[in-house]
Amino acid sequence: MKRSMTPVSGPKDNSAADGRRARSENSRAKIVAAMLHLVGKGDIAPSAARVAETAGVGLRSVFRHFADMDTLYSEMSQVIEAQVLPMALKPLTGASWRDRLLEITQRRALVFEAILPFRISANIKRFQSEFLMQDYRRMLRLERSSLEAVLPPHVLADTTLVDALNVPLSFQTWRLLRHDQELTIAEARAVVVRLIEAILAHIDD
Repeated sequence: MKRSMTPVSGPKDNSAADGRRARSENSRAKIVAAMLHLVGKGDIAPSAARVAETAGVGLRSVFRHFADMDTLYSEMSQVIEAQVLPMALKPLTGASWRDRLLEITQRRALVFEAILPFRISANIKRFQSEFLMQDYRRMLRLERSSLEAVLPPHVLADTTLVDALNVPLSFQTWRLLRHDQELTIAEARAVVVRLIEAILAHIDD
């Protein structure tokens, strides 16, 4: 009887595969960290060359990992959310719904400022990325649902009023004030508070 000549993978083969996988994961982690660093510093659309230089990896490695942009941006999103979600999900302490709404106003200023360059960068790329488009829509739903959670039934019944409250509390409004109008954080926050207070003045308890 002839013995099978099929090669059997040994410990060395498995070790080599594990080593390649570890190096690939390490390179990807460096690329994600480099992207976060560059975007956080204001380079909202960093070139592959800039990313490679900052990450300390080869340009070919960047192109290889960039071929799967959705996975790359997903990993970036996970890092950012881990940083801001504890702040965003912290229980509100206001005694009334009006107090809690104003508390949300202050909190969103902090959260939106923390994610400002990353959301701008993602918005530029979202039309080329299914993940980023889905993530964009998810964030819109989250903004809306967290607002609705503090509103009383008689306010929720007026969908136009809820829409009016949602606009100044949106990330897009914060981006407009900070990025387009170049207001300081304090100035942008004051504008949002003024808008919310103006709407609240026309709502009966």
